[in-house]
This record gives sequence, structure tokens and C-alpha cells, in this order.
Amino acid sequence: MKEGSLKRYKIYSPFLRIFHWVMAGSIAVLFATGLYIGNPAFSGYQGTEATYAVGYIFSMETIRFIHFSAAYFLVAALILRIYGFAVNKGDRLLPKFWTKLYWEGLVDTFLHYIFLRPHHRPCLRNSLARTAYLVVYVLILLEIVTGFAMYFMINPNGAGAKLFGPFNHLFIDEYVVHLIHHYVAWAIALFVIVHVYMAIRADVMEECGEVSSMITGTKFFAEEPIDLGDIADETSDRVGHREHTIAG
Repeated sequence: MKEGSLKRYKIYSPFLRIFHWVMAGSIAVLFATGLYIGNPAFSGYQGTEATYAVGYIFSMETIRFIHFSAAYFLVAALILRIYGFAVNKGDRLLPKFWTKLYWEGLVDTFLHYIFLRPHHRPCLRNSLARTAYLVVYVLILLEIVTGFAMYFMINPNGAGAKLFGPFNHLFIDEYVVHLIHHYVAWAIALFVIVHVYMAIRADVMEECGEVSSMITGTKFFAEEPIDLGDIADETSDRVGHREHTIAG
């Protein structure tokens, strides 16, 4: 890449970046504690009951407290994500199924990922990634709903049970809700593995600052992204962001 050829594009708001890292930490804690809740690995000093496991450090009460605390952090982060979506165009890079550009980008990116094209056209966020993020947001929402549907049934007469309890009937019964919660958690875990790989791959192969963009909010491109119009009129600063160049 030529000297000065990389151009800096400010995309993501602090709200999205905070959400991203809180979500990452919350999901890691939720998955680990969820596995333990589903299959306790420690025997208690009063027999095999996990309630008293390892002097309460790994008791079911402690693990459940950590699990649901992480869930509330995830919900709080999701509220930040929604606010960022409302105030910043760079936080709205979701699939536009109704546009020709989306479908062309989907094919272009897919062919690149299966090594039939050496590269895909530069995008702030490509069509495959936009679609994957939309799917994972739906999965996270489903995980929150099913989790609270089970959690609040400890007090069937409480406000939480009245709000989320009907989902136990919508999805047949509480056992089915548990199964949905379990398998969606594994689907999210699979997404995380693929996401980490693809982000590092983009950083190495495309040199666009994919990983660092979730810290700085910026990406770097040698050519103008084809979806620049999604953010170009955000502010006068964003319109002029192409003036910033970096040595490549």
C-alpha cells in the first residue's frame, strides 16, 4: 500500500463500543455460569448437592447470582446500543435487504470468503457481517426473554413473572423455554468464535483496523467504501473525514 494511501473514517459511537465490550464480558460470564448451572461440576461437602459446593464459592446460589448479575449488565448495555442506534448513523449499519447494493455485496463478500475472489469491495460493514449482527441481536433478545421467563417464575405473583411468564406458554412450557435458552446460548458461542476469527482475519488481510475500531471507533480504507452513504451526511465532520490520511 502506498504512503499516505489509507484514509480514516469515523464510524462507531462510544455507545456502541461500550455495548460491545460489556456484551462480550457479559456473554463470557453468562455462558460459563450457565454451563455450571446446567451441569454442576463440584460436589458439596454435604454430599453431591451443588447447593453447598466448595464452601459456597461454587454454590448454586453464588453462581446464579453471578449469572443474573451479568444478565442485567447485558440488558443495560443493550439500552446503550439502542440509544447509539438512535443518535448515530454509524451505529445503524444493519442489512438493507431492499437494496441492490446489499445483495451484490452479499455475493461479493461470500465469494471472497470462499477464496474465489482475492478481495471484496471496501465496505464500512459488509453485507454478510450486517446480516450476522442482526441475527445475533435477535438471538441475544431471545436469550434475555427466555432467561427472564424462567428466572421470574421463582415469584409467580411478581411483576417480572406477569411480564415474562406468558412466554412460557407462548413457547409451550417452561421446559421448552429452557431448551431454547440452552441452544441459543450455544449458537451465540459459535458466533463469537467465528466473529473473533473474522475480525482478526480482516485486520491482517485488509488492514482496515477492524479490531481496533471497537476501541477507537474508526476504520481505514485505501478506497472509498461503497456504503459510505450510510454515514456520509451524519455531521460536517463525517463528511470531511476523508481528509485524514495515514501512512500505509
